[in-house]
Amino acid sequence: MAELTHFDDAGAARMVDVSGKEATSRMARASGWVRMAPATLALVSDRRLAKGDVLEVARLAGIMAAKRTGELIPLCHPLGLDAVEVRLAAAPPDRVAIEAIARLVGRTGVEMEALTAVSVAALTIYDMCKAVDREMEIGPIRLEEKAGGRSGHYVRR
Repeated sequence: MAELTHFDDAGAARMVDVSGKEATSRMARASGWVRMAPATLALVSDRRLAKGDVLEVARLAGIMAAKRTGELIPLCHPLGLDAVEVRLAAAPPDRVAIEAIARLVGRTGVEMEALTAVSVAALTIYDMCKAVDREMEIGPIRLEEKAGGRSGHYVRR
């Protein structure tokens, strides 16, 4: 197993120095879901919730969150992302599936940005639907794929 890179030899937390790395094209794709009552999913799908179009608001929230990941996660590098895409889709009978893809040409990966986008999109759905469904669950949020950089291409099995 690889070493934890966010600690120095004395065990103190540190931001990883990426200044010596070559800038390469990098991509990360993450996924998650929000499980809800089928009736809630129908309200979301039909855009009938009082707060508005849940999926479009969640898409924007996910994109905005990806752009601010360096402010939210203490040791993340602030990145100038080249692209962030957040896809949301009803997955009957009781889920909204979420996928985020982050891209850049840079010296460090964008896994945290993709994961943050999915997380905040899921929380936004929860927030917008909680008045009608208190039993919602946010499902596993996980890295599905990453490409670029020294560690190479990874795809979840």
